[in-house]
Amino acid sequence: MRIFVAEKPSLGRAIAAALPAPLTKGEGFVRAANGDIVTWCIGHLLEQAEPEAYDPSYKQWRLAHLPIVPVTWKTRAKTKTRGQLTIVKRLIKQADAWVHAGDPDREGQLLVDEVFAHCGLTASQRQCIERCLIHDLNPDAIRRALSQLRSNQEFVPLSVSALARTRADWLYGINLTRALTLKGREGGINTLLSVGRVQTPMLGLLVRREQDIAQFQPNDFYDVLARIHVSAEQPLLFEARWLPSESCAAHQDEDGRVLNRALAEHVCARIAQQPAVVDQYQQKPLRQAAPLPFNLSSLQIEAGKVLGLSAQQVLDACQSLYEKHQLITYPRSDCRYLPSAHHRDAKDVLAALQPSDSQFERCALLWQLQQRTKAWNDAKVGAHHAIIPTRKVVSPERLSANERRVYVLIARFYAAQFLPPWEQQETQLTLRIDGGLFRAQQRRTEQLGWKQLWPPRDETHRILPVLQEGQVLWSGEPCLEEKTTQPPAYFTDASFLAALTGIARFVQNPELKTVLRDTDGLGTEATRAGMIELLFKRRYAERQGKTIRPTALGMRVIAALPDAITTPDLTAHWERQLADISERRLSYEQFMQPLQQQLQWLLDHALKMDVRLFSGVPSTPMTRQRKTRSAHRSAKKTRSVKERAVTTGRTK
Repeated sequence: MRIFVAEKPSLGRAIAAALPAPLTKGEGFVRAANGDIVTWCIGHLLEQAEPEAYDPSYKQWRLAHLPIVPVTWKTRAKTKTRGQLTIVKRLIKQADAWVHAGDPDREGQLLVDEVFAHCGLTASQRQCIERCLIHDLNPDAIRRALSQLRSNQEFVPLSVSALARTRADWLYGINLTRALTLKGREGGINTLLSVGRVQTPMLGLLVRREQDIAQFQPNDFYDVLARIHVSAEQPLLFEARWLPSESCAAHQDEDGRVLNRALAEHVCARIAQQPAVVDQYQQKPLRQAAPLPFNLSSLQIEAGKVLGLSAQQVLDACQSLYEKHQLITYPRSDCRYLPSAHHRDAKDVLAALQPSDSQFERCALLWQLQQRTKAWNDAKVGAHHAIIPTRKVVSPERLSANERRVYVLIARFYAAQFLPPWEQQETQLTLRIDGGLFRAQQRRTEQLGWKQLWPPRDETHRILPVLQEGQVLWSGEPCLEEKTTQPPAYFTDASFLAALTGIARFVQNPELKTVLRDTDGLGTEATRAGMIELLFKRRYAERQGKTIRPTALGMRVIAALPDAITTPDLTAHWERQLADISERRLSYEQFMQPLQQQLQWLLDHALKMDVRLFSGVPSTPMTRQRKTRSAHRSAKKTRSVKERAVTTGRTK
């Protein structure tokens, strides 16, 4: 008997539907006509044991116990899904062939691997486990995945990487949360003060942005615009902006803005009613290819900007589009490229998405189905590929408002791959006026290409004329623009996610900054939305309109902790090491041993915090919050209410 172990019931049912009929439904499994059985986990069936499982005295929180570092790690069955674990264990032991059908990512690999290990398969049996990688829940895609099974041994490093992350999170979260909470209690605050390797640097970003805004000192600065005519008697042609020379550097800030009004006024006086000689004139065509399809972070950022949706709202819509409607491929992807084999489905996919929006119907005759943009790149596709529509025809009336808007956004970035480039004409010119240099530039659309899928842009600015180098024009009365520097903007969902994915910008260490430019940022595609929501749950952050702001409690927590915990350097470096483990460049031991040494150092510093920082901060009792330490475990996904309620194959 061959058994498929899926990550969740929806995936299990989809796999079963692709197997020979008739199907027989059992409690927590489905049997196919050929004898194959499909069963499923419900997220993680196992979790890291609590500290008291290692020593009963750890149940009481004491500083003297820290650090708590297990010698032999233990897992335990999750209470709510214990019944399903019993079913899966029985079926695995009855089988003589096994197929791992977890989600195609690091956490999905570990989730099912740990179940196989828990069920006591021998070493030789584990060598025989096959891996099924499913990115798309449509029947054809699943049948294709079932015909391309691989050895699960290929993915052992991915599982080890996830295991290292899970245990590192446990060590970091359990020890530092207990330390901060107990020190907070000394300061008079009776609240769970959680610390996490991703959660806390995220909060640190919010707090530092708040501090930067509060400490910001505005400065006035000045721009000079030359108003250019053919001659003194002719109407205005265009405006050109002054480019200060090196001799003006003493009057500029680090961004090149002129801070000296008298200097700007002097330039205005010199260029008024003066000849303007064309110094350089250049026109060149620009061809811009379509943007790449989305990974989860880029989708959340774009949806935040154009749709005003939070990261969690986008993730929820994606999960429903993937699991309930089967309209998109695997949504928790960190990749923006597509395998070449998927190109053959383009005609069907483009036809399927047309009912979702009239813009796709208008472009139906313009698709260039043979075109291959840079998105089609096998070398850049790992365990999963970019998020794209499936071949299933969409029924817009069956989708919620958010589901439809997110689907159209995903479909637009896919469809753009089959339209011509966006063609523009770029004009740049510089002028010499009384020895000063002035620049004007413009881009004008020639052919919309893929841009026709986007809302039209107004191009109402003056069109730069065709000029010749050396041609003499006329500078009339100039315009002095007085502006004021603005503080950094408060984070929104979109800008906060962009900061988390581009975390290198917030790192001071030059060497680490270089390393982090190649990573996926702070957190992972699967965890960022949940971590942002956790900041709200902990009362560390709050929404004010469309912005995300730290609370007084969040500000105090960051003030109390050493910088090494609150900055992104440490955790982003861990993410790079975890990636190295998954690619066989680093071992589990090489990651964990230095981490444990660093944990002791962080604890020593945390225990020296000034507990007076917490005086006057409102607190809530800990009695109902202790269970929320599960946020420090490797929470895989935010699931639907229905799936969270399922324990043994039926809804209670």
